Amino acid sequence: MTDLCTPTPRFSAASTAADVLSGFDLTGRTAVVTGGYSGLGLETTRGLTAAGARVIVPARRPAVARSALTGLAGCDVIEMDLLDIPSVRAAAAQIMESIGRLDLLMAIAGVMATPMRHVGPGWESQLAANHFGHFALTCELYPLLAAAGGARVVINSSAGHTLTDFRWHDPHFRTGYDKWLAYGQAKTANALFAVHLDALGRDDGVRAFALHPGKIITGLQREMSRAEQIERGWVDEQGTVIGPGFKTAAQRPPGCGRRRRRH
Repeated sequence: MTDLCTPTPRFSAASTAADVLSGFDLTGRTAVVTGGYSGLGLETTRGLTAAGARVIVPARRPAVARSALTGLAGCDVIEMDLLDIPSVRAAAAQIMESIGRLDLLMAIAGVMATPMRHVGPGWESQLAANHFGHFALTCELYPLLAAAGGARVVINSSAGHTLTDFRWHDPHFRTGYDKWLAYGQAKTANALFAVHLDALGRDDGVRAFALHPGKIITGLQREMSRAEQIERGWVDEQGTVIGPGFKTAAQRPPGCGRRRRRH
């Protein structure tokens, strides 16, 4: 697969997905992009399809996804809920039936700083959505990744992983909930998963990366109040982004990341 992760001096933090993908021909390549119909995921889908790739977008709200992707050639939407492991397995089975290889899996969908919720067998919901669902999807699709002979798995982590290590003593916050520690733990899990998957998969040609996409206002902040975002210096009272160093959704790098190690 064409390597999009080789450093090049002509790109910067302000480069867009279109800039990075310019000149690449991904015809015949297939990608799965979770969250591929909004925010960073939508810009990623636009970039990949413009380069000729076929993109499969698993979506909890397939009708909304199809509407958002109207006009983009080469997109297929399938129903999937990351909080529901049987739904993830069903979506993976559908993908397995439709393609013989998978060149790129991008785990972009996620939630941040949500109120306390427990799902499934009592899992904390940020950990379930950001890590468990993507872990299950990747495991189910691994045979397709191995068949590609050079596949990439890119997992959206965050600088928020520095908020906490994985909380082995209480991963599901049975003894008190902090929405930011829950987010940080999920992002730590994303990074650790990428590191170990890369070690396990390299003999099959499967390489895994975790990335911090940068500071970007998208639907990820939907459960944060305007007042909280103002207090953090992200936006003004009209909702206009004013925080230093913030990027647009289009400036998130497509299919590229850094494997992070934590000890």
